[in-house]
Amino acid sequence: MKELDPLILLAVFQEMLGTPLLALLVLLVVGGTLAFAALLWREGKLVATRLVRCQLLGLAGGVLALVLMAKVSSSGFTDAGGPADWFLIAMVFGLGAIGTTVIGYATAGWLLRGQTTSQSR
Repeated sequence: MKELDPLILLAVFQEMLGTPLLALLVLLVVGGTLAFAALLWREGKLVATRLVRCQLLGLAGGVLALVLMAKVSSSGFTDAGGPADWFLIAMVFGLGAIGTTVIGYATAGWLLRGQTTSQSR
């Protein structure tokens, strides 16, 4: 494979996850990113306490991403043989943790929006 084709990656992800789960994950990523960006634009800053709490939630999201990876792949963690395998496992954990942190921050920001403004007055 000499070049990286996005359509091939899409076909591989669709084969591994199935169309409904892939569509759900794509909608979750796009929606979470847009909600996070809109919240940052509205508030104009990051709220440190909310971010730290959501980073703790992100650890659980990283573990859930690893569980999802183990479910949809034909191999387990004991089959990881080389550095590339362990790098991929670390990437899956990291992306799951970051995604969960961003989505959790956006969700907490929009749901608790009225409580934080009333406390600061």
